[in-house]
Amino acid sequence: VQLQASGGGLVQAGGSLSLSCQVAGNIRSIGDMGWYRQFPGMQRELVAGISEDGSTNYADAVRGRFTISRDSAKNTVYLQMSSLKSEDTAVYFCNAVIQSTGGVWPRNYWGQGTQVTVSS
Repeated sequence: VQLQASGGGLVQAGGSLSLSCQVAGNIRSIGDMGWYRQFPGMQRELVAGISEDGSTNYADAVRGRFTISRDSAKNTVYLQMSSLKSEDTAVYFCNAVIQSTGGVWPRNYWGQGTQVTVSS
C-alpha cells in the first residue's frame, strides 16, 4: 500500500493551491483520511480530516479557508487551500487508515511530504 501525494509548490499570499493524495496497492477498505502539516522543528499537526461517510473536521487555523474532500472511486483525498498565508508554509502529509487485503487489522499509512511555500 502506498500513498502518493502531489500538488505542492510556491504560491503568493492570498492565492490558492490544491493537494491530492491517491492510495494504491492491495486495498480492502479505506477509513478515515486526512492531511497533516509539519513546521520545521515541530511535530506534525492535523490540518483536516474526513471520515468514510464524508464527515469533516478542520484545525481552527484553516477552517473556512481549506476544504478537504475524497473520491472513494479513485481512492483519493484532496485538500483545496485558499486565502493562503505565509504561516501555512510547511510540509504537508496525507494520511489514511487502510485495511489491506493481506492485513489482519487496519493500519495507519502516510504519504511522502509535499512542500507548500506561501510567499508574503
